[in-house]
Amino acid sequence: MRIFVGCEMTYEFSQATPVIALLNVHSSRFSDLERPDYLLTSPSVALEGYRDSFGNWCNRMIAPAGWFTLRTDTVVHDNGLWDPAVQDSQETPVERLPSDVLLFLLGSRYCETDRLSQTAWDLFGHLPSGWHRVQAICDYVHDRIAFGYEHSRPTRTAAEAFEEQRGVCRDYAHLAITFCRCLNIPARYCTGYVSDIGLPLPHAPGDFAAWMEVYLSGAWHVFDPRNNSPRIGRILIAHGRDAADVPLTLTFGANTLTGFRVTTEEASD
Repeated sequence: MRIFVGCEMTYEFSQATPVIALLNVHSSRFSDLERPDYLLTSPSVALEGYRDSFGNWCNRMIAPAGWFTLRTDTVVHDNGLWDPAVQDSQETPVERLPSDVLLFLLGSRYCETDRLSQTAWDLFGHLPSGWHRVQAICDYVHDRIAFGYEHSRPTRTAAEAFEEQRGVCRDYAHLAITFCRCLNIPARYCTGYVSDIGLPLPHAPGDFAAWMEVYLSGAWHVFDPRNNSPRIGRILIAHGRDAADVPLTLTFGANTLTGFRVTTEEASD
């Protein structure tokens, strides 16, 4: 299957402003790209690419005053299969975890393990360990939080999402990640494209999505507490401890987002 993915974001800046953008498909999918997903800007500015501490590809630039547009697109070759469910996957004892995985057990900006630890053990500590316990966490978070773009707030933490019982996909991911970490299950935050391919029409307008990957049986596995169902064509852009590590754009000055378009659809011949 060939999946067309892309985005276009337009800002208005009052003065020249440094910007960092994480909008390129993750290196784990580079071999699936039909063509490079170069980041283009209008007006054109100099870009400096680098990898952050999590291995994500970033572009830094200085946006000029006035209107400024970022865009990128490509076609990704995908196996066309639904997200896999490896239900016999087991938790790994902390003492046997790889050293580079330990970071994803710790609290972070939006995932306050200290505030939710007792809640997590009360809710899920009695359940059988492994895949089914993580799925139970996703079921709980999916049912507890009411989705709505009008509920979006960039400062909402996992504990606040738990208390307020509303949010958007990043809030679902943060709460589920926090519960997993409280139970000594490594979990990391992911952002990227998720398609509605194979789902009944009508499809919702395109948007970026957030989900989590959980470390079980020596590998990272996808869980999506917001949708809580498999998807075809899940294409990673970046992963980190939480949304603070992987903002799609990080702007170091005042600005207004005036245009936003995201596309994830099966490509025509």
